[in-house]
Amino acid sequence: MRALPMAVGRGAVACATPAAAVPRRSLLLSTAAASAALQSEPIRLSSRSTSGAPKLRASADAAQAAATSFVSKEEAFAWAKKDNRRLLHVVYRVGDIDRTIKFYTECLGMKLLRKRDIPEEKYTNAFLGYGPEDSQFVVELTYNYGVDKYDIGSGFGHFGIATDDVSKTVELIRAKGGKVTREPGPVKGGKTVIAFVEDPDGYKFEILERPGTPEPLCQVMLRVGDLDRAISFYEKACGMELLRKRDNPEYKYTVAMMGYGPEDKNAVLELTYNYGVTEYDKGNAYGQIAIGTDDVYKTAEVVKLSGGKVVREAGPLPGINTKITAILDPDGWKSVFVDNIDFAKELE
Repeated sequence: MRALPMAVGRGAVACATPAAAVPRRSLLLSTAAASAALQSEPIRLSSRSTSGAPKLRASADAAQAAATSFVSKEEAFAWAKKDNRRLLHVVYRVGDIDRTIKFYTECLGMKLLRKRDIPEEKYTNAFLGYGPEDSQFVVELTYNYGVDKYDIGSGFGHFGIATDDVSKTVELIRAKGGKVTREPGPVKGGKTVIAFVEDPDGYKFEILERPGTPEPLCQVMLRVGDLDRAISFYEKACGMELLRKRDNPEYKYTVAMMGYGPEDKNAVLELTYNYGVTEYDKGNAYGQIAIGTDDVYKTAEVVKLSGGKVVREAGPLPGINTKITAILDPDGWKSVFVDNIDFAKELE
């Protein structure tokens, strides 16, 4: 996808030249397998299934799919709204995982929740956050052996971290050697005090002043070419709510907050539209968001009924039987839905 010149605004960044394709992997096999659907190099998963199991599983999948049919689109969209969903983690690639872990724990105050090296697949993963994975939104870092740099592109915006005092947080980050790219002050077109810092790989973090928040890792910002189209997709296909929408004509951008609960208590997806920009270069660094669901089969059907693209059909993964489905939004951003019960088992 070619990069277009961007309007000057809060979401504006310089367009990057696409880098050569690199292997894309992640820790949870559910996330890794979903990525394989979009790549020429397959991700090899260990399988404990016996001879004949794939046919049995395929039959079970077909039976499950047949049982999830909705009477109408309205029924399907209503079900998605009632489904038990939350943002689980966001996946992206880094060039030096130990360096990134050090920055996130020392400068951003995160905790290393778990780390796993898979030498036979030549990758390492680490999960970090401000609380346990079974209740908090966390980051999943992926390091692919021998790859020390990625192209972030112009489409990915930033991650958001809520804190009691932005100025104190920024000074701590600066003292630890972190890069501050925007000093504390009111957001353009608003009153919320924010600042921006950059991690060693160039990912931007917006530090927001929001005292007492139960979800410090609070947002992922992605740029889209048609905001109304994107809002409709996430409402219908993903069952999200439009929490708020704000137009800033002075700075030529509009933002919409989408999520599964109040913005001050839940992690949300921030969609940004810069006036006149319809396409973005996505690079090869950012991966996807994982979302919990009670039924991946119904989820996939809802996505199809909404006109969305399913890139990994619903069903269990070989070897571990975690059920997932992977989708793309109209701008090409990927989400992976993971069965809630299966996800809980993976964390045991």
